Formats: sequence, structure tokens, C-alpha cells
Amino acid sequence: MFSLKQNSWFIRKVVIWRAVASIAWSVLLLPVTTAVFVLLSRFSLFHPIQWISDCTSLLTASSTIFSLVVLCGVVLITGFFNLEFYTLVPSIPCSRMALLGTVLHPRQCVHSLVYCTMGMLVMWCASVTIGGRYSTLGTPCRQSESGEVVTCLNEYHLFLLLAGAFMGYSHSFLGVVQNMYYVSFQPIQQYKYPRFKGCLPMVVKCSVIQALYSARNFAALYFFFGYVPKTWISSTLNLQIDSSLQPLDSLTGLLDFSLLYHLSISGAFLYLTWYLTVLLFRIYVTEAYSFPVQSTFTEDAEQCLPKVLAEKNTLVMKFLALQDLALLSQHSLSRRLEVFNLSQPGGHPHNWNAISGECLCLLSELTQRLVAHQDAVASNGRVKSQSASSDTRSASSSSSVVSGTEDIAETPRLSVPLRTPGSVFKSSVGGANRVLTAPFTPDVDSPFSSPAIRRLVGQQDPHSPWSGTVQSPHIMRRGPKLWSASTESQSNGSPPGSPATVPSPPAASQKPSFLAQWLQNRREQLPEASSQALFADSQAHIWALQGLSHLVAASFSEDQFGVVQTTLPNILSCLVVLLEAVDRHFKLPHASSKPVRTLCSMGDSTYKTLRFALRAALKTAIYKITTTFGEHLK
Repeated sequence: MFSLKQNSWFIRKVVIWRAVASIAWSVLLLPVTTAVFVLLSRFSLFHPIQWISDCTSLLTASSTIFSLVVLCGVVLITGFFNLEFYTLVPSIPCSRMALLGTVLHPRQCVHSLVYCTMGMLVMWCASVTIGGRYSTLGTPCRQSESGEVVTCLNEYHLFLLLAGAFMGYSHSFLGVVQNMYYVSFQPIQQYKYPRFKGCLPMVVKCSVIQALYSARNFAALYFFFGYVPKTWISSTLNLQIDSSLQPLDSLTGLLDFSLLYHLSISGAFLYLTWYLTVLLFRIYVTEAYSFPVQSTFTEDAEQCLPKVLAEKNTLVMKFLALQDLALLSQHSLSRRLEVFNLSQPGGHPHNWNAISGECLCLLSELTQRLVAHQDAVASNGRVKSQSASSDTRSASSSSSVVSGTEDIAETPRLSVPLRTPGSVFKSSVGGANRVLTAPFTPDVDSPFSSPAIRRLVGQQDPHSPWSGTVQSPHIMRRGPKLWSASTESQSNGSPPGSPATVPSPPAASQKPSFLAQWLQNRREQLPEASSQALFADSQAHIWALQGLSHLVAASFSEDQFGVVQTTLPNILSCLVVLLEAVDRHFKLPHASSKPVRTLCSMGDSTYKTLRFALRAALKTAIYKITTTFGEHLK
């Protein structure tokens, strides 16, 4: 119990205090960004002296100070959401229905509602700061009939408030689509200030571009549906609509340069406030942390590197430990010697056994995951139709016994939803005996599956002219050959079954309804998503490969007790098996295709290329070990 409390306090010290530091710096940057916004909102090219004096007086006004207090509350809530929603393993929806389910999840709906509210608060602060016709929601006006002065709805103020809600929802929606809460570790470590200085131009650029896109989309939306909130708010608050002014839900009302300018700079200020908070959180959380390899005192043993590497509850601590392992294996001679040391008393290599064992467990789990996915894809390409009768199954099984071959068993259908890549990674921490799950694969046995997927896996339409036996060998159509064909049937000398011999479903089931066809098309996996989901947590495997390879190479001259040589065969065997599984995966469709680069986005897309980085790190690790030991491997 004491060690558990000690470990939780250690995790709280590392993670929570880093998040608090990032929020504090975001609050300290608010006066700077607010001053820039005030200068841009009151910009006057022909009256520069009056422009500077007005901005100086506005920055010291009580309304600006109150707006800063409100903005500090917005930053605190944003920092809390960053700490609550951040992930080290991105959630990659492998189908359109899965993406829709993520967007409509109750937790995501609450997130969107909160960000809509915060967007309205920031836009209220911006409208108060700009002043003039944007300052208040109600403004005095004179009715044309009676001539009395009444309170009318200020549509300019309402326009900015609704724009803030729209931008808040856009930010929340893009956070899901672009994995904005995904936190990746940099391959080259930098200090916090140089990294922030290097990322600041990109953050400003993304804020401006996203503000322009949101302003365009909101203006188009307000043009068609702006009368709905305007009528509802005016009737609810008992505000009149000034008929003497041009309504903003018209083409002439929206073609106002001043309105579009203030909308754009207010949106850029809104996005910059949120993006700076996200950037600082990423910088602080991914900062390298040095763990002690071994401890003199028993109460500090839970904070040592071998113990933290086996962390099961907090992934960020496991990632920080693997990052520290990769760094110490390359740059710290004294800490490498501690890894190779023997325990006293007893003389056992506990440090090396714990570190190497955890790294090999991670790599073995990835190998099993790849093999399971490849077998699922291969069996989906040769599985029999579900509409075949039991007599057909018995006849085919008896014929296979006579010919000395075995039919490949149908891939079992899971009755529970497939887990996200994050939960798959968590299962690997618990050991290799956990059930492994693969990303979504298309169900070609369903009568509602698309013809494109059936052609990809080799199933043919019985009404197609290519179905059945083709007399001419020059026009014979061959089904695609998957690498994981049945090795037993090949060893026995019998070729795998032709796709043309697969019994076709009944003719009535080949004409589904339009709704069923649409739902099935939405369930089909996205082309590259399954491959990305398999390697979503591969940053941990890359660090494990780097740490193992550099430690093994350094042991050639630094390991005085020979503790590494006892596990060298297991390490080489694990790496070679993983390389074979990775090479076979890259032969699958869409596995080797490069992702499309986005123009400008705060969402981190480095996870899309993790499989290429893993393959390069794996080949580098094997090359480094073999070139170091050379002839001694024999």
C-alpha cells in the first residue's frame, strides 16, 4: 500500500505539475496576445498617433481587465480539457461509422458544448474590446412609426457571439477528426524555449488560416439560417429588430469589409488562445525525464527505470521511461554501466533482465498483433460463403481429407466491439497472454459487401463473364495471391482453392435494399486506417528497439560480466521475427502508401508515418548488432 501511494505521488508530481506549468505560461501569455489583438482591432493607417493613444487607454480600461479575467478562466478550462483528453496513442476510426460514433459520443457532445460556450465568451470579450457597434447586445433605436426610443437587437454583437459558438464547435470537431489531443514525442530532443520559438510561427499561421476558413463557413451558414437565431433571441429577450438597418443575413449585409475584418481577427485571437495552450501542454508533457537506474533506498525503488518501464496504469510514465532508456543507451556511459551491473548481494543482473524483458515483451506483442491481422486478412480472402449448406461443408471437408489437405478455418467473429489502438497497447502491458484484436477488416461474406472489396480479395460475381471456367488462357483472370496462403496445403503439393470454386450466395441476397447497401458501405474500412491503427503505439517499440540495440552494441566493450550475451540469441531472434512480420505487412494493399500531407493543422499527424519509422529503426537495430559482433555471432 505504501509503494502504491508513493508511486501515485510520483506520477502526480511528474504529470500534473507539468500540466500546471503549461497552464501558467498560457495565462502569462494572455496579456501579450490581448495587446496584439487590441492593436489590430483599432488599427488606423491615416491616424497613427490617435491609434496608439486609443490602444494605450483601452489596455488600461476596466473592461479590458475584466475581459482578461474571463480569458484566464477560458485558459484554465482549456488546460483541464487538455489534461483530461490527451492521449499518447491516437484513436484511429477504421470506418466512417466508427468516426460518426466518435463524434456523436456523449462525452464528445459535452466537450463540444463546453467549447461552444467558451467560444462565445472569448467573442464577447473581443466585441467589448473592439467597442463601437459591437459593444452590447441591445442598442437604443427609434421606431419609424411612433418615433419613441426602444431597445433593439444589435445584430453585429449577435453575429460575433454566434461566430464564437461556431468556431468553438469547429475546434471540438477538428479535435476528433485531426487527433488534436494526440501528443507525440519529438525524435530530436529540444529545450522548451527553442521548441516553443520554432513552433510559434506555425501556430500563428494555423490560427489565421483556420479563422479565415471558419469566417467563410459561418458567413455562408448565417446567410441561409441567420434569421432563425435572430428571431428567437429577439422574441426571448423582448428586443425589437431595427428595420432601418441592413440585415446581416443578406448579401449586402455580409459584404461589409469592416465586419469581415473584425470577424477574422477575432477568430484568429480565439484560435491562437487555444492553440498556444495545446502547444505548451505538448512541450511540457513530452519533456525528457531522467529516471534512476537503481536506488540505494527501498522506498525509492518504485521510481527506478526498471519499475517504471513495467508501469501498467499510466502510459505517459511508460513512454517517458522508454524515451529515457533510448537516451541513456546512446549518451550516458555511467548509466549504461549501472544497467550492466550485478546486484549485491547475490550477483544477479536484475536491471538488465527487467529492462530487456520488458522491451522484448513489447516487440513480441507487436509481432503477434501483425501476424493476427495478416491471418485475418488472408482468411477473409478465402473464407467460404455463409449461405453454403451444411451438406456442402461436409462434402468439401471429406474431399479435403481424401486429398490430404485441410481447409482453412473461418475467422471467428467477435461479439464485442473491437478495441481502440490505445486499449490494444494497454493489453500489451499486461503480458502476452491477453487477447489481441486487429483493426476493422471488411466482411466479404456479407451479401451486402461492396463489389470492389470482393474483387480485391478474389471473390467473383457469378453473373460476370469472368466467372467459371474460361477457355482461352490469354484472357484468364487471376485472383490476387496473398502472402499468408496455407503453408500446409502447399507443403502437401495441392494448390490453394480457386476463387471461382467458392459457392456464391443465393441470387435473392445479391440485391440488397438501398439502406442496407448504404450502411454496409459506411462500415467498410478506410483504405489506410487499419495499417495506421496497427502501428499507432509504435513510438514505444521504436524506443525499445533503439534502447536494446545500443545497449547490446555497447556491451561488446562495456559489459564486464557478460550479462548481455546470455540474452543475445533471444534478442536477435525476436528482432528477425518482427522484421519478417513487418515486411509481410508492407506487402498488403495500402500498407506502403504514403499519407497525404495537410496544408496547416494543429492536429499531430506523425502517427501516420510511424510504420515507416518502425521499419527503419528495426533494420538499423539489426544492422548495428550484427556489425558490432560480426563473426562472434557464429
